[in-house]
Formats: sequence, structure tokens, C-alpha cells
Amino acid sequence: MDIVKDVLGRWGKKVEEATRKAEDLAENTWQHLKTNSSFTDAAMGRIAQGTKVLAEGGYERVFRQTFETVPKEQLLNSFACYLSTSAGPVMGVLYVSTAKLAYCSDNPLSYKNGSQTEWNLYKVVIPFHQLRAINPSSSKINPAEKYIQVICVDSHEFWFMGFLNYNGAVTCLQEASQLHGTLSM
Repeated sequence: MDIVKDVLGRWGKKVEEATRKAEDLAENTWQHLKTNSSFTDAAMGRIAQGTKVLAEGGYERVFRQTFETVPKEQLLNSFACYLSTSAGPVMGVLYVSTAKLAYCSDNPLSYKNGSQTEWNLYKVVIPFHQLRAINPSSSKINPAEKYIQVICVDSHEFWFMGFLNYNGAVTCLQEASQLHGTLSM
């Protein structure tokens, strides 16, 4: 009887953990899609990004094609999210490597260059030695809205939000900051 209780107890804990993870994923997916001004555009953007990653051979290859890398630099992980900008949230991917944080928008953004309109991907590259702090937080009004504030040594701030895997991003950034030992979190 004790063996049955023990097995059922372990099984119950596994079911509880799987349920919690499924709830987190559903909540994060909803927040991710809701962050965009168009639910449909957000969903289609994620599908397009996934297709691009498959076609290019994975996130590591996309990362290396998009950003300059140093010898022996390795991609630790990547996270679909939004970068908060003065023009509104921009959907893209946050890459965490052994040398830097790098963000690239999924689609080019327009800007004026004189009288001409030009289009470029929105990119942010922050080497770890330029980081002062990485602060996870959530909205006091709506705790489901989770953010990660990145502060550079020059006091420039970046706000990332709408993560599909918020807890994974926080954990990865904590581990990367511990590797470099220069950040507060």
C-alpha cells in the first residue's frame, strides 16, 4: 500500500508540474499575441518566423547570419518577444549568447532618410560588458504582463515584453549574468 501511495504521490506531482507549465505557456502565448496591435498579424508573424528558422537551419544559423560574432561565441538560447519602442512594441527575437544580448525584429521597419523611406530590421546588440542590470518585473495592474528591463552602463534602457517563454528567458539571463559576474538581477 505504501508503494502505491508513493507512486501516486510522485505521479500527482508530475501532473501538477505539467499543468503549471501548460498554464504558463497558455498565459504567455495569450500575452504575446495580445501585445501586438493585431492578433492575426502576431500569429502570422510567429508562423513566418518559425518557417524562416526552419528554412535557415535553426536559431544558431539565423543568429550568426544576422549578427557579427566573435570566435568561440555560442548561442545559449533565443526567445520570441517584443521590444518596447517609442513607436510601440516591435515583434522579434531576443538572442542570448556567451558574449552578448542581441535582438532583431521579425520584419523591417520603415524610417525616413531625407525625403526617402527606407526599410531595415530593428536590431539591438548589447555586449555583456556593457550591461549594468537585468530586471524581471510584471505589471502591478495585470501581473500576467511580464517584462524584462535591460539597463546598460550608459543608463540606456531596453524593455522586452510579451515573451512566449518568460520564465525561460529570465532563467537564461540569470545564468548568463552569473557567467559574466557583472550584473545585478
